[in-house]
Amino acid sequence: PQILSKGELQVSDKERHTQLEQMFRDIATIVADKCVNPETKRPYTVILIERAMKDIHYSVKPNKSTKQQALEVIRQLKETMQIERAHMRLRFILPAKEGKKLKEKLKPLIKVVESEDFQEQLEMVCLVDPGCFREIDELIRSETKGKGTLEVLSLKDVEEGDEKLE
Repeated sequence: PQILSKGELQVSDKERHTQLEQMFRDIATIVADKCVNPETKRPYTVILIERAMKDIHYSVKPNKSTKQQALEVIRQLKETMQIERAHMRLRFILPAKEGKKLKEKLKPLIKVVESEDFQEQLEMVCLVDPGCFREIDELIRSETKGKGTLEVLSLKDVEEGDEKLE
């Protein structure tokens, strides 16, 4: 009955500590998932990210989502280590009519064009910053009035052959 009248459940220090540790691990996992070492293009391990988070004395905010905090951590880690968001690999197919014009608008948002094929339509495979995805998606949708297609081939560009290196 005490909980009902007070409206709050008391969480023991041990429970709170366990909860924060779990969040810390979750944040590190998200960061490791979304980032690479820009020099090697290889992902970092969760353990390495956890260590880096401890080095910058990152403290978990229990009332913020782990995803929000992961983005915050990435920003902070950039100051002390080589780390950046892994690129997304996209394929888009654009009607020939809008293809050329649209390609010019998309150019500043594209990091690397991997392949380009222009016959009846423009087909491109490229790498982009995940932060530009929404903008690219909206551009293609509005410019082609829904005729163009955008496909996510991979969420992160990882060098083939070895997934994780310490």
